[in-house]
Amino acid sequence: MRKTRLRTHLIGIALSLFIVTNLVSCDQNSLKDKDHLIFRYNEYKNITSLDPAFTRTLPNIWATNQIFNGLVQLDDSLNVKPDIAKSWNISEEGLIYKFNLRQDVFFHESIVFKSKKRRKVIASDFVYSLNRLKDPKTASPGGWVLQNVKSLESVNDSLLKITLKKPFPAFLGILSMRYCSVIPHEAIEKYGEDFRSNPIGTGPFTFKRWEENVKLVFRKNPNYHETDIEGIPLPYLEAIAITFVPDIQSEFMLFIQGKTDLLNSLDNSYKDELLSPEGVLQEKHLDKINMQKGPYLNTEYLGFYLDSKSKVIKSPLIREAINIGFDRQKLVLYLRNNIGFKANKGFIPMGLPGHASADFTAYDSSKAALLVKEFKEKTGLEPKITLSTDANYVDICEYLQRELQKIGIDIKIDVMPPATLKQARSSGKLEMFRSSWIADYPDAENYLSLLYSKNFSPTGPNYTHFSDPEFDVLFEKSFEISNPRKRAEIYQEMDSIAMKKHPMILLYYDQVIRFYQKNVEGLSINPINLLNLKGVRKNKS
Repeated sequence: MRKTRLRTHLIGIALSLFIVTNLVSCDQNSLKDKDHLIFRYNEYKNITSLDPAFTRTLPNIWATNQIFNGLVQLDDSLNVKPDIAKSWNISEEGLIYKFNLRQDVFFHESIVFKSKKRRKVIASDFVYSLNRLKDPKTASPGGWVLQNVKSLESVNDSLLKITLKKPFPAFLGILSMRYCSVIPHEAIEKYGEDFRSNPIGTGPFTFKRWEENVKLVFRKNPNYHETDIEGIPLPYLEAIAITFVPDIQSEFMLFIQGKTDLLNSLDNSYKDELLSPEGVLQEKHLDKINMQKGPYLNTEYLGFYLDSKSKVIKSPLIREAINIGFDRQKLVLYLRNNIGFKANKGFIPMGLPGHASADFTAYDSSKAALLVKEFKEKTGLEPKITLSTDANYVDICEYLQRELQKIGIDIKIDVMPPATLKQARSSGKLEMFRSSWIADYPDAENYLSLLYSKNFSPTGPNYTHFSDPEFDVLFEKSFEISNPRKRAEIYQEMDSIAMKKHPMILLYYDQVIRFYQKNVEGLSINPINLLNLKGVRKNKS
């Protein structure tokens, strides 16, 4: 049975490679000696839409980031920089934002503009694009980005005014999200829902063709408004070609054979082929590929449902014992090939202002065992907990199971499909669950909102149902602080308050890790793992 499955799997890989090789060959024939001007990568998770209103997943975000722009953008250090808005000012009370728009930004050439072929972006385009997000007819998952917006106004063609209901210092960061891209109303009027496969933006690349589940091609936008520091127009590349081979091992083989330029995934099936146990690129690959690593705004954790009826879950003794009862450094080293950092400095991850400088927790199995013993003596109960996870994290949960058994806690692992796990977590049906939080925007408020009592699930992201009056007061106060340094200080204080009560057990802060071919230059890396190809070059092989 095992041999039959293996043979079928290998046939599937071979077929995938054959299809992609032929697709790549077709591109090479059409562009002949321009291979160094085409950037190729595979997206095994597929892309569901090229409409920025539906950029909920990373594959969609990566693709739309090449063809759309917004008012502002983030640099690789997550600083907010001008994009279509060349400048802006914020009222003293933090409620009114006025954006001055560039006058040299045009939508991609398209038949929707009739005889004009292309049209300049004006302030009313942003009013239309942002209002579309909250339109029930659009049903965008990004409608929440406007929940604090009171009004949108086009003062004139080059001046956009946004008024908030209450101050929100992270608002500029939210506007950098792909949800907030500008689109032309003419395209929606013509294509309606089919705009998902007929996108028209302002970005460095234009849409060429999309064979769903097979291939997606973008071409250079010759009218793009940005230049490099020497005044050379961007982008440098002529085209982007994205394939959709669904098998992650086939994706790996395509990259190793040089048929794609980038590998973003790191699956357990091949991580040891690429990396040493210490997380260093294997010597045999050093002359063929490059590796990038950097902080990722993703905190992996175990959550407790604090409204559970379980006396074990409700016990601060048990929650603290679990927190200090396993070695995070060993977890990162042996289960993740040293990709990531042990999470012992609070929920706010590395790379964000507010990340603590001092440790909240330290591995101490002896103390953990004493806490468990104290719990047993006080309650007469044996601490048994069911930990729910999906199949991707069973190895980590089994490690925790073994380590916590040593201090007297019995962990039962319940493996369920990701969608089922997500639903059960939100509805409070899991006493303990593995989860993670990836930043939607670069502000620590995004993380701390998971601990605010008015955000209890299922209507909010507070899945643990943690509640603390002091924390809530500081959370609400933070919206009134515009000074970034002072806001970071209050974030650290809030994080400290929550972590001392152990509503969650932090595992590790994740890392962005990418592999790319030696002839690729200018590929940047950032803590939100955004793919930006406008400044990328490929040398001739």
